[in-house]
Amino acid sequence: MHTGEQYHALFTSSQQDLQVRSRFQSLALKLLGQGDDLLDFGAGTGIDAKVYAAHGHRTFVYEPSDSMRDYLLHHCRDEIGGAAVVRVELPLACQVQGVTANFAVLNHFDDHRALFDDLSRVVRPGGFVLASMLNPYYLGDARYGWWRSNLLTLLRTGRYAIQSESRIHRFAPRVVARAAAPHFRLERLTPRGLGLATELYMFLLFRRV
Repeated sequence: MHTGEQYHALFTSSQQDLQVRSRFQSLALKLLGQGDDLLDFGAGTGIDAKVYAAHGHRTFVYEPSDSMRDYLLHHCRDEIGGAAVVRVELPLACQVQGVTANFAVLNHFDDHRALFDDLSRVVRPGGFVLASMLNPYYLGDARYGWWRSNLLTLLRTGRYAIQSESRIHRFAPRVVARAAAPHFRLERLTPRGLGLATELYMFLLFRRV
């Protein structure tokens, strides 16, 4: 288990992770109008929040991990001081145009129905939830026994969990889309088709209805 400082160092030194993060941030920023607020759900050490704030978007941050949150307070201290980044104890403490959940935050849930129900009270009509989730079809994971042993379960049910300390779950997009309804509809999935075999992360954009 990484400390907040270790996580921050790891994710700001990996070129692959930086590229994925840059694509996610760019998509989020394109979805936001001028001055729109957003909630960074599972904000980690504030890497994304700092960027959103720099583009003029007041960013509410929710991070349940003490270690991550402590480093976020350090990394975003200037933005917090200027109220460009605002820490919230509960996601329901804000009203925003969009919610972002980057780098597999939603893979820590075993069921997303209650979460999307809560987020429907946070996101304004016409707003969005943008999530980066681990791609269950990524062939790069086929070298691992846990991937091969769960393939039939994935094809049959659209989901499975890995026995580990964090018990990370893998979901087919259709399963998350069903959990998001009726409050949100899946508007965009990236990548699609054969691209799902080559990318570790998939981006799911849900629109508030």
